Formats: sequence, structure tokens, C-alpha cells
Amino acid sequence: MRATSGTASREGGAAIRVTASAGDKLYPKFSPDGKWIAFTASYDGNPDVYIIPAEGGEPKRLTFHPSADIVLGWSPDGKNVLFRSDRAVAPPSRTTRLYLVSTQGGLPQVLPVPRGDLTSFSPDGSKIAYIETSQENRTWKRYRGGWSLPIAIYDLKKNTYEELPSLPAWTCFPCGTRTQSISSAIAMA
Repeated sequence: MRATSGTASREGGAAIRVTASAGDKLYPKFSPDGKWIAFTASYDGNPDVYIIPAEGGEPKRLTFHPSADIVLGWSPDGKNVLFRSDRAVAPPSRTTRLYLVSTQGGLPQVLPVPRGDLTSFSPDGSKIAYIETSQENRTWKRYRGGWSLPIAIYDLKKNTYEELPSLPAWTCFPCGTRTQSISSAIAMA
């Protein structure tokens, strides 16, 4: 999403403008009911979390912190936006933590994992599948080095951690049919 953002039907047809505000708009995620879009925007110089009605309107800012807040998704009930941020660490350590912020506003709630990046909730919201460090914008293929991290399942109610069996090479998370197996793994874990 850049200066002008829009949506279109999967069947084709005219696009509907959602927002035309100046500034970069990135990482759009539809709410579970499809009525809202959460996204990261740099309207005031740094990336923050915003939501906007899916049919368009005025963006509502949810985070107000000088660190980069990057939208990852929604809680299954659609009441909170999931995002990552490096707000809790100081340079040179630039790891990110996971947060939820209410669509009504207020202070973000940190999730109880020491560091996290790309993340998905189980359908009931009791578990998350996540990786600790993102490789989403990397350009290498079949990487086998130290950044080839496992996908982990964290049970938010039992406070337990479990790693999924991993491939010897880097895999994008979640992408393609891998999302199905991750969802199944969360359900079975």
C-alpha cells in the first residue's frame, strides 16, 4: 500500500479506494470479519499501527511510539491488532517483541515470548505459531545458515513452548500450503 490504497474483488472489476493519505502504507491485514484493515503507516515519520474500515474512511492511529510498529495480523476475535516492535530493546540488539493493541486504542499488551516476529494465532486464540527473527524481506533461496530458525508453538494459557519439525533450509512463514500445515500443527499441539 502506497499513497493511494484500494481493494478489488477477486472476480475483477473496479478497485475501491480505501485511503489516499500521504505516506507509505504497508503490511495490510483484513480483520477476521473482513470489515477492517490494519496496516502500518509512516504518516508522522515513523511506522505506527492504523486501522481503517474496509470500505474506506479516515485511518485511526492505534500506536504512538517512536519505534517501528509493524502489523502482523489480528487476534481471532478481531478486537486486537497483532504487531511486532523493537520498542523494548536498545541498539545494537534490534530484536522485536510481539504486542496486541485494542482497536479501541490504549496501551499495547506485550505477549509473553522473549522475542518474536512473523506470527499466527490458533483459531481459538490460545496458541501462536511464530518465528523469533524475520527473514521476510531476504532475497536468498535455500538458505541453511544460522538464520534458519524453527517455527515455534507457544501456548499462551499453559506458558509452554514447542518447536515444530523443521526443514534443513530456510522456509518463509507463513506462505503457500505451509500455512495449512501450521494451522494443523497448532490444532494438534
